[in-house]
Amino acid sequence: MAPPREEPAGAPRPAKGALTPRQQDFPRWYQEVVARAELADNGPVRGTMVIRPWGFAIWERLQAALDGRIKAAGAENAYFPLFIPESFLRLEAEHVEGFSPELAVVTHGGGKQLEEPVVVRPTSETVINSYFAKWVQSHRDLPLLINQWANVVRWELRPRLFLRTTEFLWQEGHTAHATEADARAYALRILRDVYVDTMERVAGIPVVTGHKTARERFAGATRTWTCEGMMGDGKALQMGTSHELGQNFARVFGIQYADEQGVLQYAWQTSWGVSTRLIGALVMAHGDDAGLRLPPDLAPVEVVVLLVRDEGGARAAATQLVDELVAAGHRVRLDDRVDTSFGRRSVDWELKGVPARVEVGPRDLAEGIVTVVTRHDRSKSSVPVGGATVAVSEALAATGAALYDEAAATLARRTTDVVDPSQAAEAAAGGFVRVPWAALGTDGEAALAAQAVSVRCLQTADGSLADADTPEEDLVAVVARAY
Repeated sequence: MAPPREEPAGAPRPAKGALTPRQQDFPRWYQEVVARAELADNGPVRGTMVIRPWGFAIWERLQAALDGRIKAAGAENAYFPLFIPESFLRLEAEHVEGFSPELAVVTHGGGKQLEEPVVVRPTSETVINSYFAKWVQSHRDLPLLINQWANVVRWELRPRLFLRTTEFLWQEGHTAHATEADARAYALRILRDVYVDTMERVAGIPVVTGHKTARERFAGATRTWTCEGMMGDGKALQMGTSHELGQNFARVFGIQYADEQGVLQYAWQTSWGVSTRLIGALVMAHGDDAGLRLPPDLAPVEVVVLLVRDEGGARAAATQLVDELVAAGHRVRLDDRVDTSFGRRSVDWELKGVPARVEVGPRDLAEGIVTVVTRHDRSKSSVPVGGATVAVSEALAATGAALYDEAAATLARRTTDVVDPSQAAEAAAGGFVRVPWAALGTDGEAALAAQAVSVRCLQTADGSLADADTPEEDLVAVVARAY
C-alpha cells in the first residue's frame, strides 16, 4: 500500500451545511445527525417516529445479531397481542403503578364504548404470563423460554428520536423456570451472552454492568441487571436490561407446575429486552463532527465505490471493483451520480457512516491507483487498482476494533472514583463516578436524583457483577447524568 494521502492538518470543513460541533451543542448535533443521515423523522403524532430505510437497515442488522444469540440461548420466537385487558395490569400492583403514567388506554372500538378498557402494550409480562399459566403444567414443561419482536407504546412526555419515543421497536424475552437459581442463571446468561456480547463485539460500545437499586429497578422485578453505555458527552444510556421476576407474576397468574414428587410449585421467572434505542447509542457513542461512524457489522453498506467523473474508463473500473468487493463478501454500493458534485456525495456518505469508500477517477486511474478512505479516522490512502479489494478488506477488519478501543479509552478516561458522596454530583458532570454504596445509601441516592444524577447500577469494587449475598459494604455505585 502506498503512503497515505493525508488532508492538510487543520484543514477547515465547508461551513455550508456543516453539522453543529458536538462540543458546542451535543443534543442539537444528535438531532442533526439523525435527520441528515436519514435515520428517522418525527411521526405525525407527538412522540412517534418514522424509521427511514437507512435507520431500519441498521436495526435489521442489530436485530439479526441479537436474534441469533437469543436462539443460541434456547429461546424461541412467538407473538402476543398488542392490546391487553386493563384488568391484567392491575393484577400486579407494583407493575401497574410503575407503568401507569405511560399507559395508552383504548376505551372505544367499532364506534362503541368497550365493556373493559384495553391497554396498548407497554410491555407484555401480563399477557404472556396469562398464557404461561395455560402452557405450564409439569416440571417437564420447564424451562419455558419465549422471545417476542414487537412494538410497544409508553406515552412519552419528553420525546427524542430513538432515545425516548412513545412507540418503539424492541425484543422482549419472558421465561419460566423450576428454581430461583435457574432463573437467575438464565437472566445473567442473557445479559452476558446476548446483550453485552452484541453491544461490545458487534456495536463496538463498551458497557458497564451491574444491578439496579430498588429505586431504579423494573416494576415487579426482584432484581434488574443492566448494561450502561457512556455516550460522547459523558452521559449514561441504559442500553438493555435483564430482570429476575422471582415468583411475583407466577403467584398472580397462577403459573404452577407439578414437581417430580407431584407437588404444585410456583415457577420462577425472568424478562429482558433491548430496543431501537441502540441506534441512538450508536450515534452518540461513535459519531463525530462529520456524522455517523458505523461498525462494519452494522453498516447497511460497508463500502461505497464513488465514481468521481465518468471519463477515461473510470466507470468500467468502478463497476469491476464493485464486483470484486461483492465477491469478497462485502456489502457494496456504486455511487455513479456524476450529475451531483463529488464533494456533496462524499459528505453525504460520511454523514451516513459508511466504514470505507473507494474514489475512482480518471486522473488517478491514469496512474494505476484509486483512493481508499476509511471513515472512522478519515484517513486517505492511494493504492494500486489491483490491490484495492485487499486494502478495503483490511480497513474494514480494523474499523470495528478501532471504534471499540476508542470508546473504551473514553469510558476509562471519564470514569472517576470518589470516596465522599458529596463529590459525586459535581464529578458526574464529566462522566461516570464510582462511589461506595455503603457511604451513599438510599438517602444519598435521593439527594443525587434531586440534582439530575442517578445511580446507574451497583457492582463490586473490581467492576464485576455482585452475587445475591454480596455484603453492602462491598458494593460500588456507578452514578451519572443520563438520558
